[in-house]
Amino acid sequence: MTRTYLVRGMIVGLIAGLFAFLFAKVVGERWVGQAIAFESAQDKAAGMTGGHELVSRTVQNTVGLGTGVLVFGVTIGGLFGLICAIAQGRVGRLGVRGTALLIASLGFVSVCLVPFLKYPPNPPAIGNPDTIGHRTALYFIMIAASILLTVLCVALARRLSAHHDAWFSVLVALGVFVVVASAFLIVLPGVNEVPKDFPAVTLYRFRLASLGINLVIWTTLGLGFGWLTQRQLTAARRTAQAGDVRGAMSV
Repeated sequence: MTRTYLVRGMIVGLIAGLFAFLFAKVVGERWVGQAIAFESAQDKAAGMTGGHELVSRTVQNTVGLGTGVLVFGVTIGGLFGLICAIAQGRVGRLGVRGTALLIASLGFVSVCLVPFLKYPPNPPAIGNPDTIGHRTALYFIMIAASILLTVLCVALARRLSAHHDAWFSVLVALGVFVVVASAFLIVLPGVNEVPKDFPAVTLYRFRLASLGINLVIWTTLGLGFGWLTQRQLTAARRTAQAGDVRGAMSV
């Protein structure tokens, strides 16, 4: 089952990557272009002449963007499938579709939303190249802490459910998550390298589009994986029932 879930997750992840690529092209690319235009105008005003791009913008926003999003979708889809295989039957009375949606929701919150609240993405024209290592380290620390907190809160909810009803267990675990996640957001150092004169609308729209790309990926994973898995289980059940009928008729 694990291998089947892995392959199915990668297939759905590929589809999710395609949807995310289309979303990025339609919604996000405009704001990236405006950010780069701002950087070019700043360089021109400062008397700086930009060097030749190693990779053209056309390649960056087609082949480069598509490859990056698809690889991310396939990778996260494979991991998603493995987690669904492990979680199946261990999250109360949820079926395969409910389990897939729950894991997708937890994944979006822990991997995307919480880190986004502390370290929202910036357009490529923003940021000091000398601090990219420091910024990347902080971002991955936030992701790791958020994922670990999510796993611990899920374990807490399961433990509480042995002695209390499901609503109480979930609400307590959710409360713990909010409190501890808020502490992470406060304690970890902030990063602000956005120029004061950078257009606020461009920054806001870019960040919203980035969050939307992740939402498209995780929503597709949750819905698509659950639908495919339920369809396969239904087909297997019908095949088994047909076999039982043929066996009974042959007796």
